[in-house]
Amino acid sequence: MSTQTAERFTRFADFYPFYLAEHSNPTCRRLHYIGSSLVLAILAYALISQQWLWLLAMPLAGYGFAWIGHFIFEKNRPATFQYPVYSFLGDWVMLKDMLTGKIRF
Repeated sequence: MSTQTAERFTRFADFYPFYLAEHSNPTCRRLHYIGSSLVLAILAYALISQQWLWLLAMPLAGYGFAWIGHFIFEKNRPATFQYPVYSFLGDWVMLKDMLTGKIRF
């Protein structure tokens, strides 16, 4: 784990480079991509079908894939435990960066 974890981040702009460093393993990044994409698909399905119970699957899909990536491939502790809000934002910014080609996955 990075030595920066002792530091408390007060701005997302300062946190995001740490977040990316905690996601350096390509398989971990791919699992985040799959989980985030599934979250969006589940949300779309729930909205279209009005079957609201599907919304309960969103955290399982998103965090399930991400945590497998961290515990098995990255071999670190997810940033969610220490920085839940910034980590949540980081997931979506990283997805955007992957979709726009700024980050390879």
